[in-house]
Amino acid sequence: MVVPELRAWRAARPRLARVAQAVKPRLARMAPAVRSRARRVAEAVRPRVAGLTGAVKPHVTRVAQLARPRAGGLTTPQLAAVAAVLGLALAAGAATAAGPWDSSGQRTAERDRAAAWGQEGGTDHGRGAGAAAEAPAPAPSAAPVLAGVGGVTTTKSAPVVRTLAATLDKLLEDASLGSRRTASVVDVATGRRLYGKSADDALTPASTTKIATAVAVLSAVGTDHRFTTRTVLEPGTGRLVLVGGGDPTLTAHARADGWASLRTLADSTAAALKKRRLTSVTLAYDASLFTGDPLHPIGVNPNLAPVTALMADEGRGDDSTSGPADRSTDPAADAARTFGGLLSDRGIKTSAPDAPATKATPHAETLASVQSPPLSAVVERMLTNSDNDIAEALARQTALATGGRPSFDGGAAAIGAQLKRLGLPLAGARFHDGSGLNRDDRLSANLLTALLAAAGSPSHPELRPVLTGLPVAGFTGTLSDRYEDAAERSGIGLVRAKTGSLTGVNTLAGTVVDADGRLLAFAFLTDGSMDQTTARAALDRTAAVLAGCGCR
Repeated sequence: MVVPELRAWRAARPRLARVAQAVKPRLARMAPAVRSRARRVAEAVRPRVAGLTGAVKPHVTRVAQLARPRAGGLTTPQLAAVAAVLGLALAAGAATAAGPWDSSGQRTAERDRAAAWGQEGGTDHGRGAGAAAEAPAPAPSAAPVLAGVGGVTTTKSAPVVRTLAATLDKLLEDASLGSRRTASVVDVATGRRLYGKSADDALTPASTTKIATAVAVLSAVGTDHRFTTRTVLEPGTGRLVLVGGGDPTLTAHARADGWASLRTLADSTAAALKKRRLTSVTLAYDASLFTGDPLHPIGVNPNLAPVTALMADEGRGDDSTSGPADRSTDPAADAARTFGGLLSDRGIKTSAPDAPATKATPHAETLASVQSPPLSAVVERMLTNSDNDIAEALARQTALATGGRPSFDGGAAAIGAQLKRLGLPLAGARFHDGSGLNRDDRLSANLLTALLAAAGSPSHPELRPVLTGLPVAGFTGTLSDRYEDAAERSGIGLVRAKTGSLTGVNTLAGTVVDADGRLLAFAFLTDGSMDQTTARAALDRTAAVLAGCGCR
């Protein structure tokens, strides 16, 4: 069979010949440099390519026979046909040489690199200046956050309980953990407890309380709910009111990064006022959505601003977005003053905001509004950065959604009541806030693993952000600067856990995918430690060992 030469190829042949003559000298100069490197690559891949070549050779032979002309050399289309088959063979050989590959289409070499990688990564929570710039982006080699979730199980059984107990008992005997320690490990797919050490005893949970807050607000409010901040104009008065909707992520920064922007609200409000031929207004603000004392029982603290339904950038005195910082003593008033300045920049003259805050009337006309991202994203940010301001706002949102009082006490009561509705084990549990800053909070390891197992259950898809928001060891949030020592490094990218620390208290609760592919939920609570650094390292080691344990 003769493949006819197309007219387009015939017309292009002279031009191709000229191009070939032009590049030939350059190729000749490059050949010595490439030859040695090609030889090394060829030696490395020869065993794997040989097998593929044997399999492909008959197909190439048939194509060559079909493409062979009756007389003369091969035409350009015929050469292209043979080259295509050879190219496929070489591509397959290169892919095999670059392997091996796992079932998800990921090179196992990349996964192994994550296990051995020791450099810091992720967000800048609790880290020194400049650390974020050196940190790499999360590697694709980290194991899937939701492996084993949604009814997907492996063919292997859960770890043998006796062997797992022997492994964890030894690790939890570390004296640096203090005088009291409790623990629980649960197979998420089955809900079966695989390990327990005083698991029903309630201890101070510190920031692992945020897991309970997350479950409560997601189940009560819904993952798609958004918090709205708006401006309203009181009819016939020229009085503009900035109304807080309890959005703890509202920002006045020039770069909003997807969060609700006070600048965007100023843009829309100024345009609406000018449309009404108003260039001067009396500015007021309404933060009445939340009630009770805005100051946490711990008092003024760089980890938490006074809790109010209206605030910008969490009342921070700097440009930080997480971690401790000097805080405003009146975030609502400061947000209103900032908003007034933004309106002035847009040609709207404003008076100083009314003090104290007032409440908008039911007859006020809405001029503009901005909304937060969905609650699922807000919950993830709270868990990843251990954000106390978000946690306290979400406790109050839980109370509002369930008919409670949006205060410290009301929010805490609403969390407990919502978890009870979900049928979770609350024996010994006591809630006094949503963030875990209150040392009187009490949670058991059993409750924490039950919360995590519920978040991984196919019957509660609305709770999935509880798992996706957990910090990833060595990569994100409050675990970005942990798992650095050799004994912990095997947990990098595999351990996903919420941290908790108060003086003498160290906790860790989250998930791991063990060596047999099972998704396990774990919780470790300790009290009485005299050395926070060594206690944290002991908990990190325990979680890392659990991640690598088939425990047979």
